[in-house]
Amino acid sequence: MGLFQNVHEERVRQLNLREPVVCHEDDTVRVAIETMRQHKLGCVFVADQDRRPQGMFTESMLKQMLVQDPNRLDDPIAKHMADQVPWVKLDDPISYVLNAMEEKNMRFLCVVDNQGRIAALTGQKGLMEYVAEHCPGEVLVQRIGGKPYTEEREGA
Repeated sequence: MGLFQNVHEERVRQLNLREPVVCHEDDTVRVAIETMRQHKLGCVFVADQDRRPQGMFTESMLKQMLVQDPNRLDDPIAKHMADQVPWVKLDDPISYVLNAMEEKNMRFLCVVDNQGRIAALTGQKGLMEYVAEHCPGEVLVQRIGGKPYTEEREGA
């Protein structure tokens, strides 16, 4: 199977999914920022008591908010979140991730279970890892700060 066919046949659950970072609507922007910083992620999902997605807050939203009024850090996150959360289900084809990210122009995507509860996080990084795993001969993998991986011997 080629990459094109794999993307249409394999499921989102086969991606390298990440643990989602979740806040509640009454948490402050400051709490959301601290949570993102602790988890080294650029977004946080806002969930209701049943862990269903209600919104999303990203680094770019933070930048826009700070430019407009830097004194809003203690506002509830609900005032500043995007209330349209792009999401896919665990059993959707991986191509749905590509489509949702392109349509919404988002780097991050919420993955929900069959009950609509937040289950995972995926996005650009997950897709790039998927492509690198499926096309190892065509993708040059380099760790941050490291040298590119090659199969050639180094030295004598």
